[in-house]
Amino acid sequence: MAKKKRDFWLLLGSKHSSNCDNRRGFCPLCRTGFAGHAADMFRAFITACSLTIGAPLWACEIALVLAVDVSGSVDQDEFRIQMDGLAEGLRDPAVAGALLAEGAAITVVQWTGTTRQAVSVPWMEISVPQDLDALATRIEQVPREWRNYSTAIGEALGFSLKQFETAPVCQRRVIDISGDGTSNEGIAPVEVHARLEELDITVNALVIEGAEPDLTTYFRANVISGAGAFVVTANGYDDYPRRMRMKLLREVSKPVSGRVAPQTVNAL
Repeated sequence: MAKKKRDFWLLLGSKHSSNCDNRRGFCPLCRTGFAGHAADMFRAFITACSLTIGAPLWACEIALVLAVDVSGSVDQDEFRIQMDGLAEGLRDPAVAGALLAEGAAITVVQWTGTTRQAVSVPWMEISVPQDLDALATRIEQVPREWRNYSTAIGEALGFSLKQFETAPVCQRRVIDISGDGTSNEGIAPVEVHARLEELDITVNALVIEGAEPDLTTYFRANVISGAGAFVVTANGYDDYPRRMRMKLLREVSKPVSGRVAPQTVNAL
């Protein structure tokens, strides 16, 4: 096993350590910077994992609902940025490593107005690298369900919490909701908090600033819920993929014990 672990890090590290100049953020493999060969890194990660991951009984640390805003304020390009950003974040070696180390189950939903929520990707159990790659590929191919409808965050939370009725048994249950506006239709998000707390479901958020003033404060006060809940802020849709990766990494990493107050992670 020691040799397998050594081989794992040699294979994964060889993609960067000998070829990339970390001080300049430049990689000769792609000529454009580290992001240019992210896919190569992920393929190396999958291959390396095959050296160390056998077939133990599957255990699940986190059941995660990825709830994507498709309301009228989100145009088609912005929808695509959200879906591709999710896929890119899941393929990130650090995020993938955390998911595979502990086990996870993930589903994706789209939401907009009061009666418009849908499951885009049913629950998928993540136990081997191929599961994660299959999930990311499905997310990239998801078509948009609706356009030009209102923003009903309360109903989105209610729909998302119901998905746990069919979820695998996991240690933690988390809703990851993204949005670029306040709720303007249906029940208020805070009205769902009591039920979320009763079921021990945490709600974290990725806020896309730009359309409305100080949206981060609104989500922090009205949307997120549960011990250790947090908001990550993106300064516009161009910042979304980077912030989603950060959010996923924080979300899927095993939390330290004890209750902490809700937090805000501002865009840098």
